[in-house]
Amino acid sequence: MATPQTPFEAVLHAARDVTRLDSALDAEMLGAALLGSVYAVAETDRETAVREFVTGFLAATARRRSAAATTIRAVFATLVPDAEGAARVRPGAYAPGWAAQLGRVRLTGTWAYGDVYGDQTSYLATFAYDDDVEGGPEHALVALVDHNIGITKDVFVGGPAGRIVEQAREICTEDEFTWFRTEDPARMHAEVGRHLAVTDQLGELPAQGSLATDRALVGARLAVLPGRPGAPGDEEVAPATDEERTRLVRGFLGSPEAARLGLDAVTDAELPSLHFCLGLLLDHAASFPDADPMRWSPTVAELFLLDWVHRRAVLDMDDAAMLPRVLRGWVAYAARQRGLPAPAAHRTDEAIEEMIPEFARLYSTGERRSPATAAVAQLMADGVDPDDPAALDAWIEANRHRLTDDPA
Repeated sequence: MATPQTPFEAVLHAARDVTRLDSALDAEMLGAALLGSVYAVAETDRETAVREFVTGFLAATARRRSAAATTIRAVFATLVPDAEGAARVRPGAYAPGWAAQLGRVRLTGTWAYGDVYGDQTSYLATFAYDDDVEGGPEHALVALVDHNIGITKDVFVGGPAGRIVEQAREICTEDEFTWFRTEDPARMHAEVGRHLAVTDQLGELPAQGSLATDRALVGARLAVLPGRPGAPGDEEVAPATDEERTRLVRGFLGSPEAARLGLDAVTDAELPSLHFCLGLLLDHAASFPDADPMRWSPTVAELFLLDWVHRRAVLDMDDAAMLPRVLRGWVAYAARQRGLPAPAAHRTDEAIEEMIPEFARLYSTGERRSPATAAVAQLMADGVDPDDPAALDAWIEANRHRLTDDPA
């Protein structure tokens, strides 16, 4: 056989045995996998890239009459119903009996589970075909939302549905740091859709998982859920306003957690560092898509203490000495405010304590400073007042070679 000359011909060739599949579910999974290659190679706006590909495929194959061609056209039209021409596609006369069941599923249950810290939430929904013989067995959709990076990090469609639900329930029952609950389907639609829209714009996809191969089928199944994709979810938190930041700081300084670490009675000389460090904690929280200043975990603490603060802030020695203590106090206070189990709060505190030597090393070496932060740090080390325009201009002129030279 000649090598396919176009992407459309290549897809037709890859789908040549589609009519030999046993069910509509098998066909939809094959179709999603084929479209996954389009999704994976798109540089941005991946959902649009898939829709445009299906539009082009339907136009290019409109005159094809083979059973395989008409069947895969019907599969693609089911998976991407907003593609131009999809509404006019019908299975051909020689399509398998299961073709009539494509996309004809109903929702049978929705759940959510995740860690108590709020780092990640997995959403789980199960679906059944109107005809479970021709359509296929009840199956599950699982979508993992990572709240630290603000994306739907992975998706999966498969079965058996009952086993997947029970396995998730059992794992969470046995792990005190996780939870499992029945979920509102509209909320699942909103949360997965909102974060999946961000994933679709990524220049590079997460390296592992079935995100690309299952993305089109996930979109089709989400459309069965009530609500709309991208609608605000219960966990969406906007950055704190200045008034809210002041209220949060006052609440913390009056807390037993602050008193336990002596942060309620610092000296006048320490006060600027205390408030600077508290501001850094709130700024870091505001950098997350879900900007909740009370959401801390071992992972979030590590992102802050060993990465973000070195790239975004210039600390003097007093600040560096103060920051781990402020972080430990704030995290303990936040854990109590959120009602985290004591073992979960203790785990985060232990993790922070273990990070302190590495934090001190990174502070001393400056190896994770951004170029801008490194420049400001050098300016301060040279004794230049950033608020003195003349001194600042003179320093920049004297150090222009250092600021502009390409280290490569």
